[in-house]
Amino acid sequence: MPDEEKKEVEEVVEEAAEAIEDAKEEIAVAEEAVEKAEKVVEEIKKDEKPEPSGKFKDLIKQIEELSVIELSELVKELEVRFGVSASAPVAAAGSVPAAGGSVPEEEEKSAYNIVLTSAGSNKIGVIKAIREVLPDLGLKEAKDMAEGAPIAVKENVKKEEAEAAKEKLVAAGATVELQ
Repeated sequence: MPDEEKKEVEEVVEEAAEAIEDAKEEIAVAEEAVEKAEKVVEEIKKDEKPEPSGKFKDLIKQIEELSVIELSELVKELEVRFGVSASAPVAAAGSVPAAGGSVPEEEEKSAYNIVLTSAGSNKIGVIKAIREVLPDLGLKEAKDMAEGAPIAVKENVKKEEAEAAKEKLVAAGATVELQ
């Protein structure tokens, strides 16, 4: 075999070896993606709830199909319709100073709203953190909430609970404000 042909064969073999290495890397990335997808599917299966029963079965099914935004709108409509509030009552702090005293410069708030301003780049982690903060929330609702930022995650909570929730969400990569 002439030298020129040997060089051509060697170059082809070298290119094939590089292509095989590239393919191995792509396979590894694909396998990792499959593992992540399988974990998400497992999480979804764990969150499945039993079928509703009783006279409100159809209503419960309809509510389950609503997005977080639609649920929020439904709650507002019900509040207006029945003249009630879904939020926990907060006692008003007295602002009348004692005789001879003065009003403190700034009183510490007794209730906070936890507002998710951005889910960041780690949405899966943020969704899991939202579900830790709101354990009754389904996976779809938590996902809708993460994608619907800015949105109130929890309202009228004590300072300690608000800070703990903020810490979990921030650790997962979210941007959170306490209001």
